Amino acid sequence: MIAVALAVFAAASNALASVLQRRAAREVPEQKAFRLALILDLIRRPVWLLGIVALISGFAFQAAALSMGALALVQPTLVVELPFTMLLIAWMFGIKLDTRSWLAVAMMTVGLVTFLLSAAPGPGQHAPDSARWLTTTFITVGTVIGLVMVARLMPGVGRAVALGIAAGIGFAFTATFMKESTTIFDTDAAVLFRSWELYAMVFTGLCSLFLLQNALQSGPLVAAQPALTISDPVSSILYGTLLFGEYVRTGGWVVLEAAGIGLIIYGSFLLSQSPPIRAQARAARGQAQEGA
Repeated sequence: MIAVALAVFAAASNALASVLQRRAAREVPEQKAFRLALILDLIRRPVWLLGIVALISGFAFQAAALSMGALALVQPTLVVELPFTMLLIAWMFGIKLDTRSWLAVAMMTVGLVTFLLSAAPGPGQHAPDSARWLTTTFITVGTVIGLVMVARLMPGVGRAVALGIAAGIGFAFTATFMKESTTIFDTDAAVLFRSWELYAMVFTGLCSLFLLQNALQSGPLVAAQPALTISDPVSSILYGTLLFGEYVRTGGWVVLEAAGIGLIIYGSFLLSQSPPIRAQARAARGQAQEGA
């Protein structure tokens, strides 16, 4: 399916963006967190700018995928971003992954295939009305603010996880505006630039990007990336069904869907605990502290 293939390309681009941005963000002093100074520092780093180029490519692939497939189909496919991320880390830093890491990648792949085949996500039955947009926005903003408040009270890994979840929810919410924008574009391209959905997509995307930079700056990538990777598709399934009325099979299929999601979550946990990658993350933190 073309939408799934485009989503995989988006995931690969996002993985490259995360690795490059984390490489830049880990060198930024902690006191710049949650401030515009963080972005001003990062924007002067070529590695971070390359990461932004990769991120823009990911958005382009994602928009193309959403124009052809349901939100509940495209976004869950993006979980392959985590295996791509870990493989890129291993390649860039010359890390040899162990058997458990490869088992985790296989587990996530099987989980994704199981979920997509059992859920069989279908296109939306209706466009979101004002009431649905307002309710969803209120719940999303409240949840993200709550996670940011929790993150500010937590150091290191805990902060990276909380901000990773917040960024994942933010990117999922951005995808809802992206989905609606692609629909408007297909209907009448000229109307798109007069629609509020386009500017809402840009605003939520920038806010989510800011949250992601703080997550990457707060702790190791192996803590932030799984939180981001899991929260995005789970939130997107909810957004797809509640906002667009997208079809997801129920009844006995729910058991297989839950099993697929369970494999994805457990595989993500195993991969984030990969001894070779965690050892590299500890070495990188040690070098950063010595250079500070």
